[in-house]
Amino acid sequence: MNAENLEPSTSTSNRVARVTMMEGVGARVVRGPDWKWGKQDGGEGHVGTVRNFESPEEVVVVWDNGTAANYRCAGAYDLRILDSAPTGMKHDGSMCDSCRQQPIFGIRWKCAECPNFDLCSVCYHGDKHNLRHRFYRITTPGGDRCAIEPRRKSKKITARGIFPGARVVRGVDWQWEDQDGGNGRRGKVTEIQADLKVVNDAKGGSFYRDHLPLLGEQGPGSRSGPGGLAIGDQVNVDLELEIVQSLQHGHGGWTDGMFECLGTTGTVVGIDEDHDIVVSYPSGNRWTFNPAVLTKVNSPSTASSTNTDNANITPPPTPFTVGDLVQICSDAEKIKLLQRGHGEWAEAMIPTLGKIGRVQQIYHDNDLKVEVCGTSWTYNPSAVTKVASSDGAAVGNSSGERLSALLKKLFETHVTVDEILSRSVADVGISNANGMFAGHTALQAASQNGHSDVIKVLMKYEVNFEIEDKDGDRAIHHAAFGDEPSVVEQLQRGGADLNARNKRRQTPLHIGVNKGHIGVVRILLELDCHPSLQDSEGDTPLHDAISKKRDDMIQLLLEHHADLTVTNNNGFNALHHAALRGNPSAMRILLTKIPRHWIVDEKKDDGYTALHLAALNNHVEVAELLVHQSRGSNSNIPNEENKGKANMDIQNVNLQTALHLAVERQHTQIVRLLVRECCNLNIPDKDGDTPLHEALRHHTLSQLRQLQDMQDVGKLLMGLGTPGADKKSSASIACFLAANGADLNIKNKKGQTPLDLCPDPNLCKALAKCHKERHSPTSGPQNTVIIRNDQESLQECMVCSDLKRDTLFGPCGHVATCSLCSPRVKKCLMCKEPVQSRHKIEECVVCSDKKASVLFMPCAHMCACDGCAALMKKCVQCRSSIDKLVPFIVCCGGNPPPAPQPPGIMNNGSRDTTKDVQKLQQQLQDIKDQTSCPVCMDRLKNMIFLCGHGTCQMCGDRMTECPICRKSVEKRILLY
Repeated sequence: MNAENLEPSTSTSNRVARVTMMEGVGARVVRGPDWKWGKQDGGEGHVGTVRNFESPEEVVVVWDNGTAANYRCAGAYDLRILDSAPTGMKHDGSMCDSCRQQPIFGIRWKCAECPNFDLCSVCYHGDKHNLRHRFYRITTPGGDRCAIEPRRKSKKITARGIFPGARVVRGVDWQWEDQDGGNGRRGKVTEIQADLKVVNDAKGGSFYRDHLPLLGEQGPGSRSGPGGLAIGDQVNVDLELEIVQSLQHGHGGWTDGMFECLGTTGTVVGIDEDHDIVVSYPSGNRWTFNPAVLTKVNSPSTASSTNTDNANITPPPTPFTVGDLVQICSDAEKIKLLQRGHGEWAEAMIPTLGKIGRVQQIYHDNDLKVEVCGTSWTYNPSAVTKVASSDGAAVGNSSGERLSALLKKLFETHVTVDEILSRSVADVGISNANGMFAGHTALQAASQNGHSDVIKVLMKYEVNFEIEDKDGDRAIHHAAFGDEPSVVEQLQRGGADLNARNKRRQTPLHIGVNKGHIGVVRILLELDCHPSLQDSEGDTPLHDAISKKRDDMIQLLLEHHADLTVTNNNGFNALHHAALRGNPSAMRILLTKIPRHWIVDEKKDDGYTALHLAALNNHVEVAELLVHQSRGSNSNIPNEENKGKANMDIQNVNLQTALHLAVERQHTQIVRLLVRECCNLNIPDKDGDTPLHEALRHHTLSQLRQLQDMQDVGKLLMGLGTPGADKKSSASIACFLAANGADLNIKNKKGQTPLDLCPDPNLCKALAKCHKERHSPTSGPQNTVIIRNDQESLQECMVCSDLKRDTLFGPCGHVATCSLCSPRVKKCLMCKEPVQSRHKIEECVVCSDKKASVLFMPCAHMCACDGCAALMKKCVQCRSSIDKLVPFIVCCGGNPPPAPQPPGIMNNGSRDTTKDVQKLQQQLQDIKDQTSCPVCMDRLKNMIFLCGHGTCQMCGDRMTECPICRKSVEKRILLY
């Protein structure tokens, strides 16, 4: 089926649709020859999937490891197509001579030395047929052949990613609720589906890397120019004038002398350094074009020379010429038969039956591209009949085309705007001044191309500003597309809605940000458009500016009060989005603008904060900003120094901290950063695993080799995260955690300590040595070891030193011996007070999972663990009120641990409610600000004006203009 018949649209949309059809949304890709993005893809050979095309030059790929990013597919080629079969691309009439697949899906490989011998991609890369034979690569059905060198001399790469046997979790596009058992639950791939990201990838066979086509490159492997154009090619400009002028912005522009190009075939004579195309015309003039406006003209001789399968077929001469008016056959059954092999038939073509259209292009096989009913389709010449037209009367919407023709006349002559348009409107009627031609009104075309004089005349006749094209775009959207700030201002003065939404629910501000038009963005914000409306994906312009890495636009949006707390459909606010994208400059700006300090720790529905996302995706600079940078706006307030910093110990729904995620992914720089900043190393996740448990789950015996050359802990610590170290060594991470105080004896819910997960005795010894030889950081700033209390020695019985302390002495409340040695002690070994009672410390009476570890004062009972004790106001043993909580380590004579206490409990045992109270007070103030009258600030806001602002009734009755936007008050609406 011809690409025009797949997606009826304007010519520009058709051109993008053809690229999408050829290269394919859904195609499986690997890194290409111009790759410069490190290990975003997971490494050489790792596979991703094309999600969508942002433009003809930019494609979005979701890698199997979960990373999604934009890449170049024109001029520079970041990607190769591994498999286009998922797009539905098939070569009708072909068959793989090895596996007998019929037809061949994806890329077709034709032997150049054996007659009529074809292979599919699986068989070609699987070394079927003679490896010494040369092959032709045919990327698209009926496409040009590209000669490939023999496979025997070529390099093979192993494909890795989501293949059968891989371990996966839900990915960024997951939409199947909890069918997988909940977020974070892993599964094993048995067949390939979307919406997943790989945790432990699998091998997917090997492929000949240099034999794969480049994503975005058209033509037989030539990289001479965009769109497959090369010097000597014949080209036409077959788009509408307004679209050509829009596409020429930044590519040489448009002048009146270029009108000769619209109906004339030219020859490509050059391709400049910006990949723009220089075309020569019979007049002797040369013009520079954006390659997107040019269509290669294939003559019958050219087609026959490039496709030997049809070499002996010469189509008869056609009776049609470009510009002819033709009527489409009205018999549905007949035209379906005629369309076979000539663009095929689509149900969307039904409205064109019996209608009159205009021939836009004649293909080498005499098929016709006809514009009819505002769209373009490819037809069998036998399915249309030529109609006579003595005056070139308009087709379809006569008034719309007539107005368009008059606009064209405006640019070709020196007739004034007023004279042409006044004559037009007087002739066709005021209602027809809003008529559409090629899917657009005259106002939309003038807005996109910056023709202020045309807009001024159209406004005199009260044209409708809010008419939408097929994409839902209005004139104000087209002004944003065309980067026309002055037109935006002109339309706003005429009453255009600056917050209008198209079918993707994008406002003009969304479009200005996505297109990178800073002038349009600035004028829209100055004209008070809403800065935080959401599109169909839930993204605000701020989300888009972060994705596009436009710091100037981010700053501008925040200065105009863009709300950085608004979340998109995936639950990401602006901070989450910057962390996910790995955009440190955006994060730096956002952190200086956050209105409330706790926003930095806002969670998504799955409990992930911005720091979780940065740790998960190894965005080191972003993580450093989150744990270092304070909120600048309140830096002069006492005790505010830590309030703008991310809380490193927040847990997601699986109770994982950022350190858990960094250790699991073996992101050593993130691990080093979090440990250096004193995060809690011993927080358990939902399975009871600490980060040290997680590190040792990934350990293999081969990873211990790098530890053999380590003479002391200092060398090991200095090696973690440095370029010379093995960045994938979980053994190094485990030793680093142990050396910085990670507890070797904490048990998970299965009763396993970290050492139980490490069957390697050498590593166990290394861990014990690292834990024992903890150093002081006084030797220099590069030493990252953290001073921690030697809990292990404090837990030993002071008498026998063999068993752990487990007996509480009364009344002093100290824990000094084990239960076996306690009867021998008459005076406390710590305070020398007489021992009047001895109580063995048992398990927590509340949860029964952990050992009791908190002393209640003044009753001096120890019957609850630290987690349960934080919830109690009275002792569960004697029902006495609790005035103070004393940790177990303090009872043993040590200092309170530096690690954060459970939420709500301070080190001295009192409840830390200051932050909660402050947050509630601020939220209450926000509510008051939203509901109070902005004039008197005393009464509630209960009157709204048509502009959307409001006051109390007493103030509103006295006003003739809005105190906020200064618009006249035409109507007052009371709220009840």
